[in-house]
Amino acid sequence: MNRIKAWCVIFLVGMGVALMPQAAFSKAKPKEAAAKFTLPKSISATYVVTKNGDPFANVYEQFTVTKNTYTVESVTKGIGVYALLGERKLTSTGEITAQGLKPSHFELHQGNQKKKSLFTDFDWAKQSLVMTIKGEKETAELKPGTQDLASYPYQFMFMRASLKNTITVPVTTGKKLKQYAYKVSPELKSIDCAGVQYKTLYLTPSEHDGAETKDLWLAAEKNYVPARILVIDEDGHKLEQTLTELRIQ
Repeated sequence: MNRIKAWCVIFLVGMGVALMPQAAFSKAKPKEAAAKFTLPKSISATYVVTKNGDPFANVYEQFTVTKNTYTVESVTKGIGVYALLGERKLTSTGEITAQGLKPSHFELHQGNQKKKSLFTDFDWAKQSLVMTIKGEKETAELKPGTQDLASYPYQFMFMRASLKNTITVPVTTGKKLKQYAYKVSPELKSIDCAGVQYKTLYLTPSEHDGAETKDLWLAAEKNYVPARILVIDEDGHKLEQTLTELRIQ
């Protein structure tokens, strides 16, 4: 696996792990959306990423709630030679509804390479997803429940009652809109992340296309924030993203 390929794979991890039942959104105050749990005002999460066991990158994420809106910022910084690829920044903004996060705008930036920047607008009124790629606009039907690569980790807390059996979700990467299906393990699994034990809900792909696989462990007692993500590509190389620090307020 070369540097560029590995870099691309880890930043597309989110393509296969965002899960949400397809349901229409309705507006609600954060407390109403929270229903049976207390919606945090902010979540700060730090991850370390390894490639075949070797240091690869660090990921810094910030989820913030302001009244009925949310903002997610995710910054990935390469380690060693991978730092030469520049920082990768994902940003998602939108509303908080009875069903959870309802994105309105998503951006992806790679260092100073403006040509690689992606911009996505969610037009829920027209059910249209507008993706701007290298200055060209592409549209797709905006399906109910669609998330983006930055918002998906923070949608799980709204859907804990639905995290069972098999779940399918539409996800935009900024270039395309696809649907992904995952099986949810009925039993919690305890895992160690940087010396901290987390009880996690384990998700595995319900379909395998022969290319790569992505597994996900959600911290059940920490608002279902992903504690671990494992990607195995078509060549057998492993990219693992592990939670090292978590602050919830």
